[in-house]
Amino acid sequence: MYLIGGTIKTMAGGDIPHGCIRICDGVIAQIGPQEQIPLHPYEGEPVLQVPESALVLPGLIEAHCHMGITEEKKGMEGDDCNETVAPITPYLRAIDAINSMDAAFDDAVRAGITAAMIGPGSSNVVGGQFAFVKTKGRRIDDLIVKAPAAMKVAFGENPKVNYAGQGKSPSTRMAIAAMLRRELFRARAYAEKREKALREGEDFEKDFDLECWLPVLSGEIPLKAHVHRVDDIYTAIRIAKEFDLRMTLDHCSEGHLIAEDLAKEGYPAIVGPDLASRSKIEVQNAAFKTVGILQRAGVLTAITTDHPVSLIASLPLCAGLAVKAGLPAEEGLKAITINAARICGIEKRVGSLEVGKDADIAVFTGSPLEIASQTLYTIIGGNVVYSAYAGGEC
Repeated sequence: MYLIGGTIKTMAGGDIPHGCIRICDGVIAQIGPQEQIPLHPYEGEPVLQVPESALVLPGLIEAHCHMGITEEKKGMEGDDCNETVAPITPYLRAIDAINSMDAAFDDAVRAGITAAMIGPGSSNVVGGQFAFVKTKGRRIDDLIVKAPAAMKVAFGENPKVNYAGQGKSPSTRMAIAAMLRRELFRARAYAEKREKALREGEDFEKDFDLECWLPVLSGEIPLKAHVHRVDDIYTAIRIAKEFDLRMTLDHCSEGHLIAEDLAKEGYPAIVGPDLASRSKIEVQNAAFKTVGILQRAGVLTAITTDHPVSLIASLPLCAGLAVKAGLPAEEGLKAITINAARICGIEKRVGSLEVGKDADIAVFTGSPLEIASQTLYTIIGGNVVYSAYAGGEC
């Protein structure tokens, strides 16, 4: 398929006016100005002509949400976000609870969002494993890009409130940190024992509760740390450094208060949801300015709706409001495309329009950061899955 017309923002450096993208077998085969990519209609390849006034972007990426795990309109029956009876549940897998038939997936596609990082909530000290998935399809197994893609851990009010209310630990921040340390200590000892047994050819019995930590300890996937307040951010960093782990700082609501420090530490931040009420004490300083302050300090940043806290379709609006609060416009687009992909560890496949990458593309009437802009087409894996001209889904 050829996509012809509009200005292509590759998010890999430079724009291409009057652009052309050739897609073969679901990936980008060629990209450049129209005059450099001659059409071969005799080969039977379809052509998608978009308006010259359109803006062609890589599909947008939601870096942290609970879409399909906390389903819309279904109450408790559709809420599988938190296993609130045990504070340490690393073995839970998001893919076993994501319902891709949730209406939020269609909303995401209509907004030009082609991929999302989805996983458990923050009621537990360790919540379980996130998955990075595409946003169109009925069977979750067919949508997976990477699973597990991160291990969810949480600091602050949520674990405290959940377990103090049950008369169980943790009821303090000290206990949250201690329980996570103990779990990581056990996991590291398990990994060392396992490695020794394999090296020496000894029998080794796998432990279901601990086997899931191996990709975290090896650095294959990061901790995904729910942190809002400054003290919780620092505690998360302290533990990640103690065990030499990769980590993302999710929400990072008070990150702007310690931006220079966070830049030195080098952990990326997924900021938001700022399009929501300050319903808890730990989010009292949440503001759209945070992502811009972090970005200017040198922190790699993405933006999240934390759906359903803010609705998934508001992702480009959240980026636009961050731009209004001081984030440069180009960085606003990066925060929901290539930066989100880098933070999620999937930048080799998505996040920018480059030869060899997945043909996940969103076409807009203008910048998606502008509220009046409309999605014209959403393309996932080279397939047009939404068309404004067709009245919706394709």
